Amino acid sequence: MKKKIIYSLGLLLSIFLFTSNQPIASGYGIGDIATDFSLKNTDGKMVSLKDYKDAKGFIVIFTCNHCPYAVAYEDRIIALDKKYKSKGYPVIAINPNNPEKQPKDSYDLMQVRSKEKGFTFPYLLDEGQKIYPQYGATKTPHVFILEKTSKGNVVQYIGAIDDNHEEPKNVKVKYVEDAVDALLNKKEVVVKTTKAIGCSIKV
Repeated sequence: MKKKIIYSLGLLLSIFLFTSNQPIASGYGIGDIATDFSLKNTDGKMVSLKDYKDAKGFIVIFTCNHCPYAVAYEDRIIALDKKYKSKGYPVIAINPNNPEKQPKDSYDLMQVRSKEKGFTFPYLLDEGQKIYPQYGATKTPHVFILEKTSKGNVVQYIGAIDDNHEEPKNVKVKYVEDAVDALLNKKEVVVKTTKAIGCSIKV
């Protein structure tokens, strides 16, 4: 019996030592430089941040088809793009989910959803799920505001779109709008991080 206990403890210790030495991908923090990507849009074209020559920055939103939180924010995401694209901060939406785990988030259904809702922004598939871990996205929706600088695309805000996912008319703080407005006015972003509220990313 003692041998089994010692063996079990030894096994647990080995697992702990192995996993503790593994790098943990925590994603970007405020001030980090976000790398570019090349992902397929619902129109079949590949999209990269470098394609937006005149952009001052980007509102990158990890979102999807099936999540009720993401669906609740769709109209607000469209409104953000309409308000800020012309000012230099377009929305770039990315679906991070594995369609094998969540069939409602397949590329074909992304195309359907984009057309149904009249998305005014690219809706990209993170095929192979390589981009969302780099950013550190954990929910849908999850926002990363990037400011284009001479050093690269600097992360200036991470978190939620606003403070009320249930009812737009009850929103008191518009985190994304406040952050982008500050950047456009060359001011410091006051609230740099908030907790993203949504569905977990399906891997």
